[in-house]
Amino acid sequence: MDDVRTAGRGIVAATAKIEARGVQVHYGTTHALKDVDVSILDHAVTAFIGPSGCGKSTFLRCLNRMNDTIASCRVTGKITLDGEDIYAPKVDPVQLRAKVGMVFQKPNPFPKSIYENVAYGPKIHGLTRNKGELDQIVEASLRKAALWAEVKDRLDSPGTGLSGGQQQRLCIARAIATGPEVLLMDEPCSALDPIATAQVEELIDELRSSFSVVIVTHSMQQAARVSQKTAFFHLGHLVEYGETAEIFTNPKDPRTEAYITGRIG
Repeated sequence: MDDVRTAGRGIVAATAKIEARGVQVHYGTTHALKDVDVSILDHAVTAFIGPSGCGKSTFLRCLNRMNDTIASCRVTGKITLDGEDIYAPKVDPVQLRAKVGMVFQKPNPFPKSIYENVAYGPKIHGLTRNKGELDQIVEASLRKAALWAEVKDRLDSPGTGLSGGQQQRLCIARAIATGPEVLLMDEPCSALDPIATAQVEELIDELRSSFSVVIVTHSMQQAARVSQKTAFFHLGHLVEYGETAEIFTNPKDPRTEAYITGRIG
């Protein structure tokens, strides 16, 4: 499916990277997500917004099968990545998560060196043949995460010794080191100060040239700043999805307008 995305930086043709059709999620007897249909574009940032408990993080975790780790969770419907069903029996969730990386709300570097944090994924997935190739991946990932200049002289230092914003950028470097095609971010700035938040937001805008980026955020201002597409979730339903500027200035559904103007949420 072809689409066109607009950002303040021009109009670019884009295609759907992920397609979700009729997705339902149950946690035991709780019906958490109801009949979600959406197409997520390649080389664009898609923001999921909505009140707490509306299903946006639940849906994000469907996209790399993180919900598989919850015994009571059942996902039905169809989600495809480049046309391939990610819930097909032949799909290895571990390999899927190398393709669909994830960055969590709270920076969670491993208790290892900066170098080893980034090298971990390529090592376990067998992506390199020697130390030289691994060094190249570590440097390239840290450069993409806008962290290389700050840490290149202390790669053996603990990742946990970095500032909060640096730790989150390290986690982004770790996520992209396996060469993913999609990057999922679950409120990546909620634990950061305004300066670190601005650095991560700038990084997100740069990353969309290489990845399809999906971000869950409670900040409508952040969604407006970083995304080209926005999806509004409410009470387990995907209420509205479209161009970010359109969602915020001319929403079609009264529930979207009520949320954006602060009447619900």
